[in-house]
Amino acid sequence: MASELHSAAPGEPTKEVAHETIERTTSSSSSVEQPSTLISQRTHTSPDARHELAGDAVGTGKYGNGYHFPPKYPIGERIRMGLASYWEFYNTLLGVFITVYALNVVGWGFMLVLLLGGAAPQMCWVNGEYNCDHIDSQRRIWIEIDAQILTALFSATGFGLAGSASFAEACGRPPALVPSRGSDQLPPSLGPKNIEETTVPYDTNVVPYPLNTIPDAPLTGVRAPPSEFWRMDFIAWVNFWYVVFQAFLSGIMWGMSRYDRPPWATGFLFALTFITSSAAGGMEVAQVMRVKAIEGVALTKTDIQRLARDKELGIPHYNNMYDENTEEKEREKAEKKVNKKSLFSR
Repeated sequence: MASELHSAAPGEPTKEVAHETIERTTSSSSSVEQPSTLISQRTHTSPDARHELAGDAVGTGKYGNGYHFPPKYPIGERIRMGLASYWEFYNTLLGVFITVYALNVVGWGFMLVLLLGGAAPQMCWVNGEYNCDHIDSQRRIWIEIDAQILTALFSATGFGLAGSASFAEACGRPPALVPSRGSDQLPPSLGPKNIEETTVPYDTNVVPYPLNTIPDAPLTGVRAPPSEFWRMDFIAWVNFWYVVFQAFLSGIMWGMSRYDRPPWATGFLFALTFITSSAAGGMEVAQVMRVKAIEGVALTKTDIQRLARDKELGIPHYNNMYDENTEEKEREKAEKKVNKKSLFSR
């Protein structure tokens, strides 16, 4: 995978490479992606709307295919759109499952926090004696129940998704997460819809297997550079240790009774599992945002209409994921850095 495919320009000699390249031939006329497909391969917009986006409807984009990032909406409108999207997701089997799972985690976790914080002093009475730390108090009993349920909930994801959460990420490029070395040299029109029948040559060493698991073609026409190895190592190893800590936590929770279990072990292992899972999740989110900032975000019909309307009204939009003046931000950061240096030099 370390090799890259160098495509020769017309009229120039092709540079020989040591790795394998292939050129798939087909009689289908759909093997070559059209410019509108570069704009949005997965959006549910009409061809006319995508054609309008590829033209001058959205202003002066910096991408050759005319792509423009979605506009930034007011906070109230973003909340309304988020709720509408969540409702569509909730009306699926996966959406219902994730919602119920998340509500259980939040509910039992919040109850555990309240019990540990002493929110129910009436549960501390045992045989007429007030002792919140008594092993047979209702407070300690319900803390045990909460901890057992949360351990089971976290084990379901910790053990069930162990492979896909770590080691699978190092074997190929998961969608929008870890671009593999050389993937930025693939043709920008190459995606899961056309890779099986494309006539465009590409390097087979930088695409995942099966071939249709390749990420969607970049909407901007620009592929994200490969992820640094330390990022992939970080995600894989932190997820590995999360599974290890979760296994130890499950072992002491289910293999020992609350009478002989070390009192410090549960909280210590809960903290380790939380830290490792949060660190891995944070790195994955950072990777997703990094790739989207380069390869683009799918536009909805509402996004296209808003961009066209704002252009008519003379409302500008910056062509980046955050719809912000990045040059102005960089200038402000540079000024702050200079001011700090001058302050410490006095």
